[in-house]
Amino acid sequence: GGAATSVSASVNSGSGSNMVRFYTDDALGLKISPTVVLVMSLCFIAFVAALDVFGKIYRAKAGGGP
Repeated sequence: GGAATSVSASVNSGSGSNMVRFYTDDALGLKISPTVVLVMSLCFIAFVAALDVFGKIYRAKAGGGP
């Protein structure tokens, strides 16, 4: 019969601890989670796109250029 071998994944604590330390109180500056940064950036992109659409509608109604 064959012997079954199990492989266990080891976690590399070297680079992981640096990322954890980056988001802890040891880091200086504004404490914002990456999710909040993502949501804020998506809202900014949507706001700029809305301004572009409203500007094109306004220019079309005013009889402006292309």
